[in-house]
Amino acid sequence: MSPLKIFFDGGCRPNPGPMEVAVVVRGEARFFDQLGEGSHADAEWLALCLALEVAQGLGIMQFDLLGDSRSIVDQVRGVVLCRGLRARGYRERFMAASAILPPRRIRWVSRRQNLAGIALSRRHDLPGAVS
Repeated sequence: MSPLKIFFDGGCRPNPGPMEVAVVVRGEARFFDQLGEGSHADAEWLALCLALEVAQGLGIMQFDLLGDSRSIVDQVRGVVLCRGLRARGYRERFMAASAILPPRRIRWVSRRQNLAGIALSRRHDLPGAVS
């Protein structure tokens, strides 16, 4: 059985501003709001952490986390050093949580392949949506 793909994306409007996150598992989008104010990078880190929490909450043993923020993916994988205290704090939070049940892989995907990013975009394109 191949590992389950879990897509994550975070954003804020304006930048910095109120953050939002989407996590997509098995084609189902889960949205997270009320995350406070932050930058786009903060929202991406939160998206990664929330994707891990969702996978762990579902008891999924084999999963990959996929996101379109190359800098966050490279930082969490240790390819690039985290710049700043906030990024290091997010990475530490993720690493501590992943010690319980780690992802098999964390991968970068293009924006057009990221189902969570597509879900966030569509959410704002709906009539009557608040952006």
